[in-house]
Amino acid sequence: MQFRDISFPTPQENIAYDEVLLDLAEKHEAGECLRFWESSKIFIVLGRIGREDIDVNSIHTQKDNIPVLRRSSGGGTVVQGPGCLNYTLVLSKEKHPELNDLRKSYEWISDKIIDALGRAGVEAFFRPMSDLATSLSEKKFSGNAQRRKKHYILHHGTILYKFDLSLISRYLNMPRDIPEYRKHRPHTDFVTNIPIDPRVFKDHLAKIFHASISHT
Repeated sequence: MQFRDISFPTPQENIAYDEVLLDLAEKHEAGECLRFWESSKIFIVLGRIGREDIDVNSIHTQKDNIPVLRRSSGGGTVVQGPGCLNYTLVLSKEKHPELNDLRKSYEWISDKIIDALGRAGVEAFFRPMSDLATSLSEKKFSGNAQRRKKHYILHHGTILYKFDLSLISRYLNMPRDIPEYRKHRPHTDFVTNIPIDPRVFKDHLAKIFHASISHT
């Protein structure tokens, strides 16, 4: 598996590069990959079927000139920016049979993310269908989404570690579909940062997935 720690200057490039990695793998022009990236700019990204008119507070995004983009994977609408670490996994369904079942794939991958977090000093728990949360307070710090093709899947997620959480309430409305563990809490009571050194987490996750630096 290739390791790529690559952040591009624009939100559009960062979103597009994940999809390029999946397309290259599916065409057998590249293989499995672990990528990390972090946006220097604030932006909103909708899931594949997300609706801007429902999910986004357009009054504030337009006032603040915040871009609203769309990704090819599922999942909910999120705010991106400094202090939000993104991890991307392009994984072979043939190599990992666990990935062929959607729900099991989230659990299988999340177990490895949780392992890396634990080695970095943070206790985390999987909350179906695709969240990672803290223990006692059950606050969300990571959301995940997938795009699935015939031979490979793209799995990407976020980790909030030093993010301005007030931006979530400013730019996002309450989602239509909420997990049971949220208990209808507003963004301010539901989402949190975790005390983690991104460099340490990256190193541990790379070791767990046996990812090595690519020079191409």
